Amino acid sequence: MFFPHTYVDAKLCPATKPAGPKTSMENGDHEGARRTAASAVSISAPAGVTRRPAPSAEALADAARQAAKKGPPPVHLWNPPFCGELDIRIARDGLWYYLGTPIGRMPLVKLFASILRHDADGRYYLVTPVEKVGIRVDDAPFVAVDFRIEAPGPDQRLIFQTNVGDEAEAGADHAIRVLRDAKTGEPSPYVHIRARLDALIDRKSFYRLVDVGSHRDGWFGVASGGVFFPIIPSEELEG
Repeated sequence: MFFPHTYVDAKLCPATKPAGPKTSMENGDHEGARRTAASAVSISAPAGVTRRPAPSAEALADAARQAAKKGPPPVHLWNPPFCGELDIRIARDGLWYYLGTPIGRMPLVKLFASILRHDADGRYYLVTPVEKVGIRVDDAPFVAVDFRIEAPGPDQRLIFQTNVGDEAEAGADHAIRVLRDAKTGEPSPYVHIRARLDALIDRKSFYRLVDVGSHRDGWFGVASGGVFFPIIPSEELEG
């Protein structure tokens, strides 16, 4: 599915840079350069607004590289104009797609992940100091692929690692939560990574969590950083 081309105000949003003959987005993307310009389709521009397509993924990546030169991009401090939608999708398994094709370069995925923001409107955006574009996220934007236990015992700390290299210590600021499918009862466990961005805990890591869990006040769950996170009522687990 392609996003409609959103026309933006040329006074606010920077122009899309034309794709070169060979760019990083084309690594395994087949028709990357030819299709970059078709990353969005258009609706009528409001009166007085200059018609210009939303930024390309290449232009956004270039801006992100510049923003990251001085350290992790402070996306929470930026308030750029909305510049349309980009056909980037994060699948439930954590794989990133551009124009329906997996992005094969992990450094590029990590770059985009560093400028990902989940706003109060419930939508996900890639944000630079001068532009903000919408993308789709099927479930959580990250996947927790592993965790380690530090100081095992009553005061244990669970440190999760994501598919894009982030780490988060489960605790008061990084809660673990488990949603259950209303029909099947299948659990979907998550851990908070940063600023409204969660990671879906993968199956093998969830099984390991269960192995280190315990019962408290009628619930089975796990403890980390002095916080107990319930997973399932004890009576259901024992039944």
